[in-house]
This record gives sequence, structure tokens and C-alpha cells, in this order.
Amino acid sequence: MARRTDLPKFTVPSLTAEDGAAVATILQGRLHALNDLALTLKHIHWNVVGPHFIAVHEMLDPQVEAVRAMVDAVAERIATLGVAPKGTPGAIVAERTWDDYSIGRAGAIEHLGALDAVYQGVIESHRAAAAETEELDAVTNDLLVGELGELELFHWFVRAHLESSGGALSTNGAVTERGAATKASAGAKS
Repeated sequence: MARRTDLPKFTVPSLTAEDGAAVATILQGRLHALNDLALTLKHIHWNVVGPHFIAVHEMLDPQVEAVRAMVDAVAERIATLGVAPKGTPGAIVAERTWDDYSIGRAGAIEHLGALDAVYQGVIESHRAAAAETEELDAVTNDLLVGELGELELFHWFVRAHLESSGGALSTNGAVTERGAATKASAGAKS
């Protein structure tokens, strides 16, 4: 049987090189998603307008910082597993499975509606990655589960702006960023 040449030369104790490489591959997808999320949050921070501007503008900076810390933790875990993390814009664009955030200058509620969709996608894929690593590597799984807690908290902050006092979410049923932004905007007017 031929030895794979793409395996790391070392990984953490108790993992095989194959398992270390598999975990690093899972984490690389998370690294791309988190880097993209940090940039998207900052983009929204710069482009939000309207009566809720300051609330949203100031709410996003701590989220950006926390997501950047997640990026660093994930990249360092990849390196610890013996694989070189890829954090360049070109790598994100070449390997991502989603489109760029599509909304420029817009009202706070529109951006929050779109951000609801963004957070849903990031959280769903983070949860899938956590499930994939559960049996492979407890340390990586713990890292991802801890990040999920923070991401879900930030998602709640966003959704609190989109929820009625009766518990209805204005973006309910939207499947795209633009669709969520439109529904959120319409919900704010009613």
C-alpha cells in the first residue's frame, strides 16, 4: 500500500497522521467561514445606516473581535495538527461554498435580516463540523462546541432585532440574504 504524500509529517499524540489530516481539513473549512464572517461583520459595520445605526454599529465590533479570536484559535489548532492553515483571501474565495455578502449600504434592519441568514449558515456548518470531529478528536470538538455557543449568542443578538413581542421572526422562511433583508424590512414597516 502506497503512503499518502499529503499527510502531515507529525500530528498531536494519540491521533494518526490520517486522522490529524482529516481534522485539519474539517477545520480549514471553518477557518474560511470564520474569516469570511469577520469580514462580513465589518462590512455591515461600515455600511449600516438609518435610525438603528449606532446600536447595530456598536453591537458588531465585539462580534468582530470574538470571531477574529475564533479564527486564530482554529488556525492554531490546524497548525498544531501538523498542517499549514490557509488564511489568504484567494484561498477563501477558491475553496468556499457560499457567495459573497451581497448587500452594500442599507438600513440596519435589512442588514440584520441578511445577517440572520449568514449566521444560520455559519452555525449549521459549524455544528456539522463539530459532529464530524466528535469521534475523531475531543480537543477539536471542544473548540468547535465552545465557538458554537458564542456564535449562537451573537445570532440571538441579531434575531432580537427581528423578533416581534409575540415571538414571530420577520425573516422566517427566507432562504437567501437578500430575501431575509427584504422580509426584515417589510416586517419593520408593518
